[in-house]
Amino acid sequence: MKPLSFPKSKINVLLLEKLDKSAEEKFKKEGYNVEIFEGSLDEVELIKKIKNISILGIRSKTVISKKVIDSAERLLSVGAFCIGTNQIDLKHCSNNGIAVFNAPYSNTRSVVEIVIAQIINLLRSIVKKSNEMHDGKWSKDSINSHEIRNKTIGIIGYGNIGSQLSVLCESLGMNVLYFDKLDKLSIGNAKKVSSLPELLKESDIVSLHIDGSEENSNFISVKEFEMMKKDSILINYSRGNVVDINALKKYLINNKLLGAAIDVFPKEPLNNSEKFQSDLRGIKNLILSPHIGGSTKEAQKNIGNYVPNKIIDFINTGNTSNCVNFPTLSLPEQRESHRFIHIHKNEPGVLLNINKIISSFDINIKGQYLKTIEDIGYVITDIDRKYDKSVIKKLKEVNHTIKLRVLYWYEKKFFYSWPLGT
Repeated sequence: MKPLSFPKSKINVLLLEKLDKSAEEKFKKEGYNVEIFEGSLDEVELIKKIKNISILGIRSKTVISKKVIDSAERLLSVGAFCIGTNQIDLKHCSNNGIAVFNAPYSNTRSVVEIVIAQIINLLRSIVKKSNEMHDGKWSKDSINSHEIRNKTIGIIGYGNIGSQLSVLCESLGMNVLYFDKLDKLSIGNAKKVSSLPELLKESDIVSLHIDGSEENSNFISVKEFEMMKKDSILINYSRGNVVDINALKKYLINNKLLGAAIDVFPKEPLNNSEKFQSDLRGIKNLILSPHIGGSTKEAQKNIGNYVPNKIIDFINTGNTSNCVNFPTLSLPEQRESHRFIHIHKNEPGVLLNINKIISSFDINIKGQYLKTIEDIGYVITDIDRKYDKSVIKKLKEVNHTIKLRVLYWYEKKFFYSWPLGT
């Protein structure tokens, strides 16, 4: 007999910020009910929309605050269709059993390519000369025009983007320095420096690839600009809060910097109809772009496939591979089994109590997996299909339980989830 299951058509998905069509198609193919909103929503608007949402897809503009999470009665997962997740209260998501997935690799190449393009644009004064020609001025000269070869680029943050930028810059004949708070092995001939001042003093180009955490706020400010070379270049395609905008403006206007390219800002418009306001507007040796570092068709399609796949796998099997805020478990398929997914506070004795309850109902465990990180514990238990359903109520009552889900094996192929969001 078919087990009681939660109809997939009642799993509501809300996709914001004009995500690639492939994301919508993935969720619809799974049978979910999908709603699209092209812009982002502010906190008040999102609170109104999120009550019955099980899956939320966003990019970098939408802020998932504690209030939003507390209003989300059925939310199982948030998909960040980008690299950064600082716009999401990850700790509060964890404490409410909400799994967060991002796309740490899918737009890496797109960001790296545009960074290199902007370095060349700035070294050759392309934007300045283009604007002059639109005004009818012909300036055929080599003033402030340089080759990229033999220049030294200092990369701050040697993660997925920083390391790939390193490889491509070296292939163009550049010298590569990098600084990272973590101990990262170099790729190719890149040289790790021991301090930020060392990198700033030796680099012709400084490119930022760090997260927007509070500790990185104004990571580059007056003190750092003073350390940089005369006629050096700053590139920021990471997060808007990591550069002191007022300090940047000062050092561009006084010509300490040859130029800068900025793609991210402390405050950005919520949608394309809202006007962009910034003290950086009108500065001639500055290239501004509207947060498009990862906005290529190729990257967005990759992200539109990657993130939904991770979320759907999590809902269907409990797998948390590449989850940002949960312990990582990639589970083997247990045929003819039902699966209990237990999310709890990482406190002593939880697993013991779970197993005591299962044992008291004389249920055979076919497989069990536990992993913890910081404050969160994640237990997957596969059991025989025949059991007293009242065990579910008892498992929900285990101390420190955050959320329990049950997955039923049916027709030797799919897990059906019931009850969702409990």
